[in-house]
Amino acid sequence: MLQGLSDLGQAYLSFMNPLTLAYGLGGAFVGITMGMLPGLSATLAIALLTTLTIKLQTNDAILVLICSYVGALYGGSRTAILLNIPGTAANAASCADGYALAERGEAGRAIGIATSGAFVSTLIGVMCLAAFTPLLAEVALQFGAFEFFWLALFGVTMSGSIVGHDPLKGWLMGLLGLFIAQIGQEGLYAFDRFTFGWDQLSGGIALIPALVGAFGMAEVLTTLAQPVEREMVELKDSVLPRWREVVQYKWTVLRSGIIGVMTGLLPGVGEDSGAWMSYAAAKAVSKERDKFGKGSIDGLMAAETGDMSSIPGHIIPSLALGIPGSAPSAVLMAAMIIHGIQPGPMLMIEHPQFVYHVVAMTTLASIAILLFGLFGVRPLLKILRVRRAILMPIVFLLCTVGAYATASRLFDIYTMLAIGVGAFFLRRRGYEMAPLVLGLVLGPLLDKSLRRGLVLSDGSLAPFFTRPISMAFAAVTIFTILLYVPIFKSAVNRVRDAIGDTVRGMFGRRA
Repeated sequence: MLQGLSDLGQAYLSFMNPLTLAYGLGGAFVGITMGMLPGLSATLAIALLTTLTIKLQTNDAILVLICSYVGALYGGSRTAILLNIPGTAANAASCADGYALAERGEAGRAIGIATSGAFVSTLIGVMCLAAFTPLLAEVALQFGAFEFFWLALFGVTMSGSIVGHDPLKGWLMGLLGLFIAQIGQEGLYAFDRFTFGWDQLSGGIALIPALVGAFGMAEVLTTLAQPVEREMVELKDSVLPRWREVVQYKWTVLRSGIIGVMTGLLPGVGEDSGAWMSYAAAKAVSKERDKFGKGSIDGLMAAETGDMSSIPGHIIPSLALGIPGSAPSAVLMAAMIIHGIQPGPMLMIEHPQFVYHVVAMTTLASIAILLFGLFGVRPLLKILRVRRAILMPIVFLLCTVGAYATASRLFDIYTMLAIGVGAFFLRRRGYEMAPLVLGLVLGPLLDKSLRRGLVLSDGSLAPFFTRPISMAFAAVTIFTILLYVPIFKSAVNRVRDAIGDTVRGMFGRRA
């Protein structure tokens, strides 16, 4: 424990220099800016900044990305409050009470509440990140090729629920990502697969052009195809948070912070789930539940606390297991791989200090959003007045430069354009891109682990099902898939209700 505290202290000290602080503040600023603009997202912010930070030192690059992640989710609350449009999906729960407060002339107060709740809840998540990640990684060190296969397969299984409401579409996109990951030379014997004699494909589909195309190019086309114009509520009152309100709703902050972290730990449960579950829990126990949806401080605090605390929660399984819990964390994990950090069970051996660096980065991100939330509100709001016809070409230019700059290959621009146009049409049919990226990231791990396992077992599949951890992962993966079968799901619900009735009956008799 003392060694862990020492490593954490060294991580904080390593970021106490002007250049690193500037990187963190810059990343948070870009994240807040993109989170504020309806149609842009934390996922897009991370994808674009991955290309722009490719030449930076690993820690500086990841710092920029994590700060942009936190900043984007925080920035989305501005449009939720002032325009009644959630900047990101996670801010949807903030619309009702935040916009109601703004219409009453208390927009500044609402932004102050969102800022204070976001700051405190992120710190709650940071403490959980520091405590749980090393423990989870210790267990994961027992993994071998057989366990890695099931871990990767379980991650792809989560593509059915990581975004959207149609698991079949999520699985199809996850499988498409797995297929694209197999293009090029395979990992064991460097044999060309699915290249059709095209030498450019021998190196495979690069991750950065795929990320930029799936999120950046597709987002540009989607936004220009469906422009949204709303009148912004004027900001008249002070945005400085009333700390007595934070103290008054301290139990809401603590409860929502814990709920956010716990939902973040569950693969496939996004930041929006943390916000809605926290909002529902606050409404269930609140003495002023009739005010919810009409400008409730308690409701807005719960929503913003729940979504922000889920960010460290999503980072925990991403680092320790290599399984992202949401679309932004999937892209963040891909960015870590690009920068030479392989998330997963081997992380604590290969880069033992990195977990504590991530804790320090997330802390710096929470401080950055507090500073921008208190002192940069009015200048940042001017960004909302920029016309999309001007903004989207700039984003497209960044996508093109980012796709080309990493390897200086014209082919990567063609890849970005092809994936972007394809993603645009797929999104119009309800297919999300995060499962595609998840398949791209986990595809090589799944392929290599399966083949290595078969080599170790002389072609036998038995160890994949008989080793204790493999057996557990296989059971969880199969159970997760079967839960989407209506007959099986209804049977599970009946068993759960029967057990609940039995437990309630036992306690009732004792009483």
